[in-house]
Amino acid sequence: MLKTLACILLAGLAIPALAQTTLSLPAEARVDVQVIDSVTLNQNTPELANVLLRPVARIGSSATHRLPDYCLITADARLVDQGMRLSTNTVTCIEAEGDNRAIFSGELSAAAFERDGGFGLDVCTERRDGRCTSATLEPSHAFQLSIGRDTEIAELDNPAEEINEQRRSAAGE
Repeated sequence: MLKTLACILLAGLAIPALAQTTLSLPAEARVDVQVIDSVTLNQNTPELANVLLRPVARIGSSATHRLPDYCLITADARLVDQGMRLSTNTVTCIEAEGDNRAIFSGELSAAAFERDGGFGLDVCTERRDGRCTSATLEPSHAFQLSIGRDTEIAELDNPAEEINEQRRSAAGE
């Protein structure tokens, strides 16, 4: 009887670990984003690492998915003949629902596309011999990321949330 009770107790303790959620994006999903700060590339600086992006919501968008409102995406930018290309590296999101906060952080493989579906971003500001020699991407320029492969990012432990839950329990809330 004692062994059965211990097994039930251990199973109950394991349930919260199994109840964690994931941030899921299927391959070819499209999400609307924009840069946080202006990005300028030219012949002297044709590449830039760790460009920060954030999700946006746009009326009339052709996006197929939305990221939580509080996300940061890192990407690499590269000047190409047509303009600028961005490829993502990581994503970190905080999803707030009532008093609960879920944190997701992991790899994200995606490429930037214009709203019309064209690969890369048409942000060329100077051309020579038919090639883009300078491009600037402003925060006002919304575009889409196309997810390259199925992405499942598990929820991370949130020590601050656990401490807050303990405080609420101790206070009798």
